[in-house]
Amino acid sequence: MTGAGGAGTDLHARTTLDKAADENFPVAPFFLPRAWRDDLMAVYGYARLVDDIGDGDLASSATEARLLGLAPEQADDRLAMLDAFEADLHRVFGNAAGPTAPGGAPRHPILRALQPSVRRCALTPEPFLGLIEANRQDQKVRRYETYEDLLAYCELSANPVGRLVLQLTGTASPERIRRSDAICTALQIVEHLQDVTEDLGRDRIYLPAQDMSRFHVREADLAAPTAGASVRALVAYEAERARDLLNEGTPLVGSVHGRLKLLLAGFVAGGSAALRAVAAAGFDVLPGPPKPTKLGLLREVGAVLRGTRREG
Repeated sequence: MTGAGGAGTDLHARTTLDKAADENFPVAPFFLPRAWRDDLMAVYGYARLVDDIGDGDLASSATEARLLGLAPEQADDRLAMLDAFEADLHRVFGNAAGPTAPGGAPRHPILRALQPSVRRCALTPEPFLGLIEANRQDQKVRRYETYEDLLAYCELSANPVGRLVLQLTGTASPERIRRSDAICTALQIVEHLQDVTEDLGRDRIYLPAQDMSRFHVREADLAAPTAGASVRALVAYEAERARDLLNEGTPLVGSVHGRLKLLLAGFVAGGSAALRAVAAAGFDVLPGPPKPTKLGLLREVGAVLRGTRREG
């Protein structure tokens, strides 16, 4: 590809790889078969771009708008960008049967890169649409009243990713999907805990208002340079909820074999290691996101594998 399309693809690919390295869990580790790595990175690239549109974190919103066929003045309209991206996503599935299918080829290079995975793995549009809808919700909903409201958001923002991993690897079943949903929701909650300060800077709070009231935490308390006792107690409470969800989902690891088992153990371990990092910081997440070390992550992978071996 050349011109704006090629430049946009290269720029986004570099940004995507950089952000993949910052995740709590390995996105597409080296030990996986090449086809799986390619499929996982195609899905991650899609999810990352949707989040970047929703967060206003695009390296060049003008380039992305042009790729999606939007006018320059729409480049900063996140809802218009998401609508255009969804329309382009439908071209992926309308064209999944072959180049002569109706709908035409996708405009965006990230979606063109996704199309082989859609064909090869018979992926369905629902998880992809859920991720777009979560980012639409981010433009409209900036506070969550209850924990149940937050779980409903995670059903759109996080759970589709795990379901796609199961589809990509041909291992989806109702029970595995249920376990995967628990893991993905836990990972989303952990990320929210790590990113309280960053989210507040975007005028978003993912700590349920009912819980904030219970622990006597005001929004102004979240803007402090360090957390007081009430904020720390609230973060510890939400971290325990995430831990419970991780424990609920962990048997998924023991239900599969080989390299997929190691991949899923990495996902669970990433969440567990991040929770340990939050606890090690005394649940003070306000100075910046507590991050696990690579050694800590490896230790957690070993613990997950040992635990699921005993369960098996």
